[in-house]
This record gives sequence, structure tokens and C-alpha cells, in this order.
Amino acid sequence: MIHGGDIYTNGLLEGRELIDYSSNINPLGIPKSFTDNISFAVDALTRYPDIQYRNVLKALGKYSSCPEEYFVLGNGAAEIIDLVISCLRSVLIVVPSFVEYEIDAKKWACNIEYSFLKENFNGTVLLKHKYGQLSYDYDDILNKLRSVEGVILANPNNPNGNIIDKAKFKKILDYCESNNKIIIIDEAFIEFTGDDFHSFAQSVKTYKCLFVIRALTKFFAMPGIRFGYGVSSDAKLIKKIKDKQNPWNINCFAEVAVINVLKDVEYIEKSKQWIRDERPIFLKALNSISFIDKVFLTYGNFVLCKLKEVDADELYKLCLDQGFVIRKADNFRGLDKQFIRLAIKDDVRNEKLIVCLKKLEL
Repeated sequence: MIHGGDIYTNGLLEGRELIDYSSNINPLGIPKSFTDNISFAVDALTRYPDIQYRNVLKALGKYSSCPEEYFVLGNGAAEIIDLVISCLRSVLIVVPSFVEYEIDAKKWACNIEYSFLKENFNGTVLLKHKYGQLSYDYDDILNKLRSVEGVILANPNNPNGNIIDKAKFKKILDYCESNNKIIIIDEAFIEFTGDDFHSFAQSVKTYKCLFVIRALTKFFAMPGIRFGYGVSSDAKLIKKIKDKQNPWNINCFAEVAVINVLKDVEYIEKSKQWIRDERPIFLKALNSISFIDKVFLTYGNFVLCKLKEVDADELYKLCLDQGFVIRKADNFRGLDKQFIRLAIKDDVRNEKLIVCLKKLEL
């Protein structure tokens, strides 16, 4: 499976409900601000959406504090990722990362370079908690950028959850700004960091080279809506992407979602508080499992783990027997069958998973 576990083959199609730890979706579920207003979308079904999406752009402008002309709208972040990569002839992909970056780059016949994450053995947090830590190799990225048109990386990165160090990244930003390179930053999980400071959405005002991608999928628990967007002050790049799109690519349900959930302060703050509370508890519990060799620090709503004495295929089958689906991480470039990724969910389900894993120790 390219995108994680299969809850259909061994679950829903057999009348069996599985707890899906391969899917990194906010456990608070669909915001009430959407369901309370869904009738507006139903009423809009008999007419075409506003082809200029003026209310959507207005909502995005307020949420991101960016001018409306900076946005390009997509049928999920996947469309935006695909189309912005299609504008490049060569690209540097930081790996391991979301597999679609490489799939899209190959589809568009881009020349691809890779920069691998490096393990950081320094820092008081690492020493104190005995967690693994993967970080970007900023010198390697800067060096390899000289031979490509742009770079794509995530913030936080999937599958390990590291974020970009803004101080170390500034040299890369300045270089790309001066040399007409494009920096694509995928911020699909940015709200889960719990702090807006980590985002580069405001930096697009200063750096024309930046193209930031965000979505409703993960944080607002709405993958079925299919809504993502790109943000950039590069008017030519925005136009180039828009010229490749079909009209009316955003449906009326996505419109209603954007207009309402982005101003749902209660849901946003409750979600941020949940991840701040639950993340350290879950990481600590995983670190106590005997067959988990290493738990990696994360700023996301997921955790990368390295296994010992069992591989991902074996553990996947054992967990499936207990009603859990986990994410085998061996199809992320640079990882192998000793790695799995687990979502962070609510305390009740997290405790159930930890109990399941503890039983497998015997």
C-alpha cells in the first residue's frame, strides 16, 4: 500500500471495524462548524460554484493573513503538489518523505536529486528522553540546490515529524531568492505543531521563492472534502499552475467547509491542546515497548518507530489480528522493514494500542 494500511480488505468489506493507526487524521473528527452548515452545500448542488471562489479566498486570506492573490486552490493538496512539481524540470527531494513527491516528479520526467535526513545525536532533549531525532541536512540541501530548479520538503516531515529550523534554513532561503530557485514546503501537518511560529506561510511575503502547501485533510479531519491550497507571492508561478487546472475544481461541500472551519477557533484550539497533551504521553508509552528499538521525536500527529526482534510485516499481521492497522514504513525512501509509523489518536484508543503492543511482548 503506497499510502498506508488497508482498512477495507480485512476490515470494512468483511464487516469488521479496525482501528486505523496508519491514518494521521485529527481524532476530534469533523468540525461541528461544518456539519451545522452542510445544508448550505446541499442547497448549492443545483448550481455551479463561483468560478472565482471569492468567499473561499476571503476565508483563506483571513486564516493565513496573506493577500487573496497569493492563493491557488486544489482538489486536495495532492493536486497542488502535482501541479507545482510539473512546473520544474529538475527537483531536489528531501527523503524519507511523502511518496507522492517522487511519484509526481517521475511522472513529469523531472531530473531528481535526493537529500537524506540525518540522525542527530546531540541536544538535551534527546539525551534526557532517549528518543531518536532525524533532521534536515541543511548543508547538503544547499549544495545540491545548485544543480536543480527547486526543492520540496515538508514541515513537519512525514514520516518522522521533524520541523525546519528557521535559523539554519535562512541561508537556503536567501540563496534560492537570489538564484531563481523554488522552495516547495508541504505544511499539511503544520497545525499539529501547536505553534504558528513554525509555519512559513508569512515568509511568502518576503521570499518570492517560497511556495507553501496546506490542506483541510489532516488537522480538520476532512480527507473526503478534497481541499488543499498553495500560497506564494510569485504571481507567475501561481498563474502557471492555474493555467494547468480545470475550472470548478473545488466542489460546494469544500467551499462550505473552508468558509466555516477555518474560523472555528474553538475546534482549532481544542485540537492544538489535544496534541500538546497526548503527544508526550504516547511517545513515552511507546518508548517502554521492548521490541521498539527507537522512538523518534515528532512535531506531528504521528510517530516513526524503529523495531527490533520483529519486522514491520510481522508486526502488521500481529496488530491486524488484534484489530489495529499500522503503517509499514519500508516504502519511504531511506527506510526499511524495521520501521513503522503510528498515528497519535485520543487517549482511549492510544491506551488500547499500547495494551495491544504490551501483550505482543509476551
